[in-house]
This record gives sequence, structure tokens and C-alpha cells, in this order.
Amino acid sequence: MFLTITTTGTPERPATDLGFLLHKHPGKSQAFSTSYGTAHVLYPEADDRRCTAALLLEVDAVALVRRGKGKGRGGAPDAALAQYVNDRPYAASSLLAVALSGVFSSAMRGVCTARPELPAQARPLRIEVPALPARGGAALVHRLFEPLGWTTTVEPVALDAEFPEWGDSRYVRLVLESDRLTVAEALRHLYVLLPVLDDAKHYWVAPDEVDKLLRVGEGWLPEHPEQKLITSRYLSRRWSLTREAMERLELVRLAETDDSEVEAIDNAVAEDIGDTVEAETETGAESESETGSESEAVAGGEARPTPLAVQRRDAILAALRAAGAARVLDLGCGQGQLVQALLKDVRFTEIVGVDVSMRALTIASRRLKLDRMGERQAARVRLVQGSLAYTDTRLKGYDAAVLSEVIEHLDLPRLPALEYAVFGSARPRTVLVTTPNVEYNVRWESLPAGHVRHGDHRFEWTREEFRSWAAAVAERHGYTVEFVPVGPDDPEVGPPTQMAVFTLGTPQEKEAKAA
Repeated sequence: MFLTITTTGTPERPATDLGFLLHKHPGKSQAFSTSYGTAHVLYPEADDRRCTAALLLEVDAVALVRRGKGKGRGGAPDAALAQYVNDRPYAASSLLAVALSGVFSSAMRGVCTARPELPAQARPLRIEVPALPARGGAALVHRLFEPLGWTTTVEPVALDAEFPEWGDSRYVRLVLESDRLTVAEALRHLYVLLPVLDDAKHYWVAPDEVDKLLRVGEGWLPEHPEQKLITSRYLSRRWSLTREAMERLELVRLAETDDSEVEAIDNAVAEDIGDTVEAETETGAESESETGSESEAVAGGEARPTPLAVQRRDAILAALRAAGAARVLDLGCGQGQLVQALLKDVRFTEIVGVDVSMRALTIASRRLKLDRMGERQAARVRLVQGSLAYTDTRLKGYDAAVLSEVIEHLDLPRLPALEYAVFGSARPRTVLVTTPNVEYNVRWESLPAGHVRHGDHRFEWTREEFRSWAAAVAERHGYTVEFVPVGPDDPEVGPPTQMAVFTLGTPQEKEAKAA
């Protein structure tokens, strides 16, 4: 099992810098013990103009079987001979990937203590793998490596040179060339894609492999066009691990789209999510001040008032029924309280909950008991991960969309992107937007003066500010808008929640439709 890494250089940037990057001196051969044999690093050539580092892995077939306990390709109990006679000593596979990680661990992390400026420098690279199993053929090899900036040369290996009519084997000779990548990037690509092409691993794939994949795939895997295939094969087609990895990769992509940290994106629920599934407080939908202080805002105190969260959902449901909506989007669905309420009414035939937070969607799935839901009921509901900061074709064609206590969680410069994604691209017939009325905050006795209702609120608008924004949005995108108070409508400061009901079309069109 063998591969070479070659680079070229100049007297100013000698090719032998490769020795610093790989942490292996070009002047000597080195051997390293692995669980399945011995890895040798040697330099067939090393001067200022050209330097080649070779990794040769001698596989101990007996140790491979003993440690693998008969598992893996050729390890079935009824194929005892295949455990010892197979391609593992000769063809690049997950064994070589593990050896790369172990022998060149510092290089893969981009660490070079002696020359710290080197790891970030792109350099001409040529990587040769004489024998590579490729399930999917040469076409798949091109699809995996070329989007990463490699020029690929793939030569199929004949099944038997003496009998060309037998055709090609599943093995290829691979040459990768690039002058735009660093050594660390090259090693990370090989570490993931070698076992992906082999489509087998010599060890049991545990849950920590997801963390490993995301760590090594950082910077290239989230945007790779073959992301799903790579993830599934790398994780040995374990569907639960693949789903977890895909969800986390999507979160990374959304964070990059929003130019923010993953932790900032996935903050829709508390850390202790197990204790919040049945809680009435909706993080990202309402604050503790609202639910905890409603009784303080209402005089009398004899009867427990209806929580503001329930009043809000009732107002939304009434508006959706009045609009005749059947297919509804809950944008920023959080933990799924509104989705749960929509499911109880059979007139809503399709309900889609969308949220950027996978933790929130996990709680929503548990709240709705999706895994135990009947087939007919399950066909009505779907939870998807997505960001409202960019357009999404999955959101088009619906009767109504709800943005319940969502807009105040966005920075003001992000609002135009949300506006276009919902009103300009998705364009449902009806859009409901609810948001806190900051004027009402003086009625919350437990809310300190000048504070917003939730720590994640970027702003809270007065009634005039909300009406001004909503009217401008309606005018820009061909909607009309009406305003509905939610909660007790205080004669001085208005209601605690304000709701805008957007309807697609001009007042004249609405009158004609009604007629």
C-alpha cells in the first residue's frame, strides 16, 4: 500500500520545505508501528527543485483479522480464506488513511513549529496512488476530487493484462495535481476520500467518527456537491450517524451564509433540552418575562389568566382559518408548539416547520411524537432545517406563512434578506408576523426598565415602528396589511403583542375575489 507526495520549488522556496511540513527529515528513512503493520516514510528524491515523500504501509494480514475479529470485507465466517487473501496489503483504503493521520498528524492539522509560515502557503503538489479501489469508477473519482481544486488523472487497472477481454477491475491508478492547495488540505482530502472510494472500513464506525469527519472536512465538505455520498460512505452507511452529520454540516453551511458562529445560529433552545420539552415557555418565541409575569399585568388575580403564548397561538389560528389557508409554513418554528396546535385542526392539510436550530427541531420532533405518529397524521407534517436569511425553493407554493416572534431575533441589517426570502421569493398568499410591543413593557413589573423581554432580542418595536416597517414591506412586494392586537389592549400602551396580517394583492383585487 503506497502513495507519494511530490512538490517542486525554487532556490528561494526550496522543495525540501516539504520535510518541514511533514515533520519528517528528507535525509533519512523512518518507520512507525501501527495497529495493522508498519508505516515507512522515505524520500526517493529531495533537492531544491523537486522533493518526493513516499508513505509505504506494510500490512500484517493476520493482525488485521485478529483485531477486526473477522469483520469487514472478506471477513465473513464462511469465507475464512478471504480473511487472509485480500487486497488490503496492496490497495489504498481506510488503512492507509489511518496511517496518514497517525504519521502526518501535525501536517494534517497545519502545524509547523520550526517554520510556522509554511502550512498556510499553497504549493505545487502531485499525489500518486498506484492502486486505489474505486467503487463507482473513474467518473466518481473525478466528481470527488475535482470540486476541491485537483486536476485528476485516472487510469483503470485491467482485471488481467493477459486477458484484456475481461475488462477493467475496480482499481485505478490515481494522479492528483494542484498548485492552489496546502499540504494540510491535501492530506485532509485523502484522509476522507480514500475510504469513501473504497466504500469500506477496517474498523467499527463509532459515533465519534461524526466529530472526526466534521473536523477533517472543515472548510470543504459543507459545500461539496457529493456531500451526502461522502458522508454516507465515510460513516459506513450507518443512517443515524449519517443523518447527524448531515444536520451538523447544514448548520455549518447556514452559519457561513449568515457570517456568524454555529453556536450563535443554534441557540434557539436552552442547553438542558430534556427539561424543556413540555415547558410552556418558548425560547425564540416568547420570554420568561411574558409567561411568568402575565398575572402581574392583569388586575384582580382571582382567576389565572390565559398565558400570552396561548393567546398568540389562538390569534394566529383564527387568522389562518379566516384566510382559508390549508398548507401552512411555520417559519422559526422553535420547539413546535404552533405546529402541534395546527395538527389538531384537520383543515390544515400540510404543515411545515422550519428552524435553523437542530436542537429546536429535535425537541419539536419529540413533542410531536413523530416516531410514533400514525401514517395519515405524519403525512401532514414535516420539519426542515433552514435559514430565513436566504431564499429557499422548498418554501414556495404555500397558502400561508407564520413568523411568530421571529423578526426581533434578527439583527436589523438582516431584515431585508428575510423580507425578500419570505415576501419576494416564497410569496405565500397570507403572511402573519407577530412581535413584542415594546410600549407594553412598562406593564411587566418583573422586567427592569429599559430591558427587552428576551436576552436574544436584537430590538423591540413600538406600534408605530412596526406599522411603518410592515406597510413598507407590503408596498414593496404587492401585499396589503392589517394589524391585529394580541392580548389585553391597554388604552395607553397597546397590546403586549402586535400582529400584522399580510395578504397578497391590492385592496381592489381582494374586493373582487370576495365578490
